[in-house]
Amino acid sequence: MSGNGTTGDDPLQTAVWRLRSRACWADAAALLPADRPGPALQRAALLTERCLYTERGWEEAEDALRTAEALAHGDEERGAAACERGYLAYASTLLGVRDRADEARAALGRAAALIPPGVAGRALLDFRRGLVAQNLAGAPQAARAAFRRAHAGAAAHGDDLLLSFTWRHLAGLALRDGELTEARRGFAESLRIREELGYLVGTAPALASLADTEEEPEASRLREEARRLFRLLGGVPTWLARQLAPPPAPGAATA
Repeated sequence: MSGNGTTGDDPLQTAVWRLRSRACWADAAALLPADRPGPALQRAALLTERCLYTERGWEEAEDALRTAEALAHGDEERGAAACERGYLAYASTLLGVRDRADEARAALGRAAALIPPGVAGRALLDFRRGLVAQNLAGAPQAARAAFRRAHAGAAAHGDDLLLSFTWRHLAGLALRDGELTEARRGFAESLRIREELGYLVGTAPALASLADTEEEPEASRLREEARRLFRLLGGVPTWLARQLAPPPAPGAATA
């Protein structure tokens, strides 16, 4: 869940990005060699992201992560692998596959001991620790502090995709607190970055979130665009279906 979306002159990374951004995680992972630490970790990250967006592919992600863990050398590589381990455990818990909250916390804590402050990977780690605080621990203040650290780190390292996530989650906390103007600004920034990067799979959620802060008819227009993209990608991310479900017709029976 990190990266600029722009890959310079590297045709392999350009191909990986294009597939990833269009919800083709398995195809993107297949392009990467599994016998070197960096690509192996990237494969694991892609397949873990697929789990979070599709609620499937858990065994493939576990296998890829074990390979990355075995190949990791040095503190930063081991820390990055632990960060992915924590994120996969978080996704499993969040989506109700299996409660792995303790594993998520332990892995992210291990990553924090290995990844030094100030390096690029620390921002992603801070973001994921914020997710655990927000969604597993129910601690919005701790989550906000972690998201702000991640936001500053992403900005310092030019990680635009991660910035789109920190804007989004800070906006979500603002909306929860009734700070509508701040929420609208954050959701709009997240959407702008994702559209500029071509991160298609993340654009429908950004549109839907922004719609929650807008008045009619703009809110309906944004939700309809989100539905169009959601259908285009075959119903991914799966968890967005509930948010995009049209309201029942007046007078319709409800359970």
